[in-house]
Amino acid sequence: MTPFYHALIRTHHITSRKKVAHLRKAAREFEVYALLRSGGCPGIMYCKGSEQGVKSWVGTVQRLRYKDFHLASKPSLTLSPENQSQEPTGLFELSAVNDFASAMESRGITTWWRKAMDFT
Repeated sequence: MTPFYHALIRTHHITSRKKVAHLRKAAREFEVYALLRSGGCPGIMYCKGSEQGVKSWVGTVQRLRYKDFHLASKPSLTLSPENQSQEPTGLFELSAVNDFASAMESRGITTWWRKAMDFT
């Protein structure tokens, strides 16, 4: 079984459609699953895939120079059994933080996410 890695990024906001299109292309190129909370403040990005894919995608985000970029959780091995399955490759967007929280819960990584977001 291939080990999966994931990372979490916080930014002030994600509104630029041009930047989102660039991230969508990078997600396909690096064969990772990326989830964005876009459309306003705060901007949240979650990425999951191979170690190199996640690191490369995070590097792409850094080069886009998002305002208040914060790597909330560096690329690390996923530990939750629910999070060991392959996600569809590509970028997916949500507009509400509650929806993002539900997505993290469905993957069994709520505790990890809440800690990285400084909610606990």
